[in-house]
Formats: sequence, C-alpha cells, structure tokens
Amino acid sequence: MSRQHQFKAREENILAMAEQLLLESGDGDITLDSLADQLDLAKGTLYKHFSSKDELYLRIIIRYEEQLFEINRIDDCPSAGVARMILQQLFNPQKAMLLNQIEERLAASVTGLNRLFGELYDIRRQRMKRLIDIISAYLKDEHSSLSTRDYLSSIWAMGQGGAGLLNSSFYQRYLGRRDTLRYAFVQQMLELPSHYPADDDDVMDEDMQELVEQIDTESEEHRNTNY
Repeated sequence: MSRQHQFKAREENILAMAEQLLLESGDGDITLDSLADQLDLAKGTLYKHFSSKDELYLRIIIRYEEQLFEINRIDDCPSAGVARMILQQLFNPQKAMLLNQIEERLAASVTGLNRLFGELYDIRRQRMKRLIDIISAYLKDEHSSLSTRDYLSSIWAMGQGGAGLLNSSFYQRYLGRRDTLRYAFVQQMLELPSHYPADDDDVMDEDMQELVEQIDTESEEHRNTNY
C-alpha cells in the first residue's frame, strides 16, 4: 500500500472512531487525547489530518452526508427512494440528531472553515437534487397534486420528528416496537400523495424546476459566505 493510501486509510479510521466516541459520549463532545488513546496514535498524528477538533467534527458530518448521498443514488422505484429518505433518520436517530446539533453549533460559532462548509453544502445540494427527482417521480406515479416542495418538507418533518421521538429517553418508555413504528411512519408518507389527486401534472414539474433553480442560486450565494 502506498503512503498516500496508508494516509487515507488512517484518516478513515480516525473519522470512524471519532464518530463512535461522539455517539457514546452523549453530549456531542470528545477530547483529542481520548481519540488518540483509542486509536493508539500520538496526538500529533491527528493534527496531520485535522487542524482542530472543529475541523474533525465537520469532516465527520461531511462523511455522513456523503454516505447519505450514495444511499440516495440507488436507482430503483421512486417509492423505495421515498422510504429510504425517511428511514435514513429513523434507523439511527441518535446519529442524525447529534450531527445536526454539532453542525448548527459550528455554523453559529466557528470561523475559518469556509472551504469545508462549502464542501458540505455542495454535497448536500447534490443530494437534494436527487431527492427532488425521486419525489417528483413518485408524485407523478401517484397522480398527485401535492407539490414537490410540500412533500419534501413533509418527509423531512416526519424524519426529523420521528428521530427525535426515537431518540428521547422519556418517550421511548411509551413506544411500542420500534420496527412497527418506523413502518407506520413510512406508510403514512407513502400514502400522503394519494390524498391530493391531481388534475394537471404540469404543476409538479414547475414546482420541481423552481426548487432546482433555488438550489443552484443558493449554491452561488454560499460560495461568497463566511462561516
């Protein structure tokens, strides 16, 4: 294995272990000393890969976004794509909620990470375009007048709310089986478009195009934003 491949493999191990420690910590924070100990590395070695702990956290979020993007690139029927969009948050609610909280904190308080935030948002915009394609195709299959924007927002609300419920130590005591609850959430979202029968499919295409244009416009704006 070349030195470059060794460097990349070690970096992946660092990111994977850091993510595991974050999930185990429960408070969204770890120390670089504990990370180095777990990996049996010198602390200085970590700085060869990441200039700071904040950069490490953001790289974990980017890695997660890349994983979500790859999952959404699976080319099968639109209904399966919609189901995956919801289940991405529901199968690992702690991870979804924790990384979102860390990202919000970094965006609000950290400077000097413009390039990495730009990388994160570029990947996310690509994923959003893919999600829009999936949603638009499913709405057409269902002959629904529900707009792409409203359906996408409903899916996000269900995924985020479901993740919060499944991640709550209080409400978990009152929940039944997690698998049946996840199935119920997915079924509700898949059935929602049928409650809005369409008269004209052109409305959905126009709404989808507006969303894509909005994403492209925001892409340019984010390149000129400091974080």
